Amino acid sequence: MLVATLNLNGIRSAQRKGFFDWLADTKPDIICLQELKAQLNQLQDPIFWPEDYHCFYHAAEKKGYSGVAIFSRKKPDSVVDTMDWNIADIEGRYIEAVFGHLHIASIYLPSGTSGSERQTIKYQGMDKLRAKMKQQLASGDDYILCADWNIAHTKLDIRNWQSNQKNSGFLPEERAWLDQLYKEDGWIDAFRSVNKEPYQYSWWSNRGRAWTNNVGWRIDYQLVTPSLRNRIQSVEIYKQQRFSDHAPVLIEYDYAF
Repeated sequence: MLVATLNLNGIRSAQRKGFFDWLADTKPDIICLQELKAQLNQLQDPIFWPEDYHCFYHAAEKKGYSGVAIFSRKKPDSVVDTMDWNIADIEGRYIEAVFGHLHIASIYLPSGTSGSERQTIKYQGMDKLRAKMKQQLASGDDYILCADWNIAHTKLDIRNWQSNQKNSGFLPEERAWLDQLYKEDGWIDAFRSVNKEPYQYSWWSNRGRAWTNNVGWRIDYQLVTPSLRNRIQSVEIYKQQRFSDHAPVLIEYDYAF
């Protein structure tokens, strides 16, 4: 089972850059998308509803903002697009597809880079998500959470770590939250369970020559329940084409789908 995740930074912009052609060639079983920046009435063209997939969108109420989606080659038993956090519902930050005992979610945690108010909202979201993720672990089901956390976990996950220690996305409190998810709660960072090499980034600023010089951050994750630890077969950050300021993260699982 091939699972992909990608922050599109605008699905219409990514479409113009060849995203749907890549999707048709790559054929992931599931792809989780973040930052649609579009309303459903702006996605009526059939290109946004590829025939090989069941497509589920959760757009933000605010136009041109946030939004998440899941495309699945297999029809899910159900789809959930709410969580116990009103902001996530209004801003389109959570959607989950259920396939029996397997759950796959697309999550877009707020950024705090615009100021203290949004950073406070980000911390609220972290608290709400951790509580929800504890419930998910306790259920005994298999979970794959595809998330743009807007957080780089360790120095290994960000090129300029020294100059970013006081910036949102690499704050001690944010990194400690990921530590708690892994070390206390038991979630697995699927990518790092296979690839522990440096310079593995999934986002690059559009400023300067960040992409060219690989001055990036790894902020896009697939977190899995311990039950899937030994089913992770291969991982990849795809960089041959650019569809947004993020790169697709693809992970192959030994899982009947």
